[in-house]
Amino acid sequence: MGVIASEISTCLDQEKLQNNYFASQSFNLKSIKPFQWSIKRSFDVCSSLIFISMFWYVFLIIALAIKLESKGPVFFKQERVGLCGKKFYMYKFRSMVQDAEAQMDKIKDLNQASEKMFKIFDDPRMTKVGKFIRKYSIDEFAQLINVIKGEMSLVGPRPPVQREIDTYEKWHYIKFATLPGLTGMWQTSGRSDITDFDQVIALDYSYITNWNFLLDIKLILKTIPVVIAGKGAA
Repeated sequence: MGVIASEISTCLDQEKLQNNYFASQSFNLKSIKPFQWSIKRSFDVCSSLIFISMFWYVFLIIALAIKLESKGPVFFKQERVGLCGKKFYMYKFRSMVQDAEAQMDKIKDLNQASEKMFKIFDDPRMTKVGKFIRKYSIDEFAQLINVIKGEMSLVGPRPPVQREIDTYEKWHYIKFATLPGLTGMWQTSGRSDITDFDQVIALDYSYITNWNFLLDIKLILKTIPVVIAGKGAA
């Protein structure tokens, strides 16, 4: 991973590295490939609207199941960080108990990944409905709202929370060079089975440096069997 860190650093003036997000601004795909980016954006919006119109009744059933099992809202909303450091609220169908965030201090020692990426397999805060929708990534479909709003894309790195970013090294900020996504290289290469954060960033770097619209299509197609099989879910 040190080779990737060095490669990113040599592309940037050391003074500018004082701005953590300068790396993402320099590799910004929206600026580097504006035509393909406009195709990506159009595809994101059209696909999201079509998907919602086709499966709205499934989302309604999920919402009812969540409400019947436990108290609290249907959607879980959490502040995340996206393109070039822009903050936004990411949505999910709620898969945990209502006070899951308040319980973070109690369960942080159960983390099975690095401090830069919080992951617990079989999280004790999950509800029965939550375990099912998490296994098959159904909870993530609420993020189609974020895609339509332009805060996320169908394909891209996963958006982190600020407490994780506070532990980042300079070269990790390369992940913010594109919109965060519902799926991407990490999800199709092992998903939550990959707990080494440097390896996750290496996958994000590979996506960003090799990105074109056809790569997005390829990753979406690779995601379908992964989701159906429930591989690497956490």
